[in-house]
Amino acid sequence: MSQTLFEKIWNSHIVLEQDNGPSLLYVDRHLVHEVTSPQAFDGLRMNKRIVRRTDLTFATMDHNVPTTDRSLPIVDQISSRQIQVLEKNCKDFGIELFDIHSPNQGIVHVIGPELGITLPGATIVCGDSHTSTHGAFGALAFGIGTSDVEHVLATQCIWMEKPTTFEIKVEGKRKNLHAVTAKDIILSIIRQIGTAGGTGTVIEYRGETISELTMEQRMTICNMSIEAGARAGLVAPDEKTFEFLRGKKYVPKNYDELVSYWRENLKSDTSAHFDKSFTLHADKILPQVSWGTNPAMTTDVTGIVPFPEEYSKGNPDEEKAAHKALQYMNLKPGMQITEISLDRIFIGSCTNSRLEDLIEASKVIKGKKISPKVRAMVVPGSQLVKKQAEQLGLDKIFKDAGFEWRESGCSMCLGMNPDILASGERCASTSNRNFEGRQGAGGRTHLVSPIMAAAAALAGHFVDVRELDLN
Repeated sequence: MSQTLFEKIWNSHIVLEQDNGPSLLYVDRHLVHEVTSPQAFDGLRMNKRIVRRTDLTFATMDHNVPTTDRSLPIVDQISSRQIQVLEKNCKDFGIELFDIHSPNQGIVHVIGPELGITLPGATIVCGDSHTSTHGAFGALAFGIGTSDVEHVLATQCIWMEKPTTFEIKVEGKRKNLHAVTAKDIILSIIRQIGTAGGTGTVIEYRGETISELTMEQRMTICNMSIEAGARAGLVAPDEKTFEFLRGKKYVPKNYDELVSYWRENLKSDTSAHFDKSFTLHADKILPQVSWGTNPAMTTDVTGIVPFPEEYSKGNPDEEKAAHKALQYMNLKPGMQITEISLDRIFIGSCTNSRLEDLIEASKVIKGKKISPKVRAMVVPGSQLVKKQAEQLGLDKIFKDAGFEWRESGCSMCLGMNPDILASGERCASTSNRNFEGRQGAGGRTHLVSPIMAAAAALAGHFVDVRELDLN
């Protein structure tokens, strides 16, 4: 019987299947961070349980860590406490921890792939919604709640209702490979299918455009699957995947043998049936900018802030949401996107903080200065990314332009550390969510690609990056 890639991974991990209810799945990798794990470890202690597979459990600090001088004490007491608790929990239960001083520390969804913890065909869970990132490697990866974190720690298994399948094909070639990025592709998808378009599904991204993307770009696509309501996102592994992982620290010793298996088996069968399908043509995609308070509220950089009655297409709830979003964002319908002035620029997050993202952004600002109206920062996704970027001289390019060059962490993606927006500040951000207050109470977030953020930093407002001379 023909199967999709998702179905192959799902079926190979079933421990117990019920006719009418969730299935029990085996978990290959469990990633842990400081925010969603404290109660889970408390539960283990209370019930006198151990961690079932410490060799398959990896922890890091990312959400709360300061991105400034780490030799200084952490001022925020909640952040400091959560970091201390994770250190103690990992020590008590024998879990490998990439702590704040580790050369392997970083955002959990950046370090998993770069260390070879993420593998094709694996089931991967973490108490973080953007675990879908790891699906770029052909892994079934999804976020879980704190109670599930405890269950996985204790049993190395998880109960899960089986999602349906959703095929999203991106066909053709982008007209401008540099200016139209993976971020623009995924924002375009969410803009068209909506934030609930993938609800209850696992999305498999397919087509010529997806195949041509680098692994870093595929991670950006899968990262934001959750913003379309999906449970996970997948890209079938190929030679780019296998070469990316080759030689990484934690890949198994029988790697070549595994690659032979993955190459033959980890792909959807030709006649496999998907429950839903959607096709996007890459040559129609332009650089994207979000204008509202969810990722579907996005438009072309050449466009205008929409009128709610037009945006809603007759849906009264959508019209009401658009009015509310425009009020929060302090924007007027009909305003050109390129007229929107900015206060802050953030290049980072698990969506766009990898080395390739920083290289592309650096090309935009090399030899230039940022607008005196903005404060801009670059936050590498991991200490390894930071080290590699510095070896290439990217830190000097950014600092010479006026950017702040920070230590690795989640940073301004969310308001759980000192890197936050003040109320009313407007930010061009390479992160994944533009919800009200996401980057700080009253802060206004516009989602863009790294090169669009870099270009906006120079101008102090949004610009069409395609018009820049980057040679």
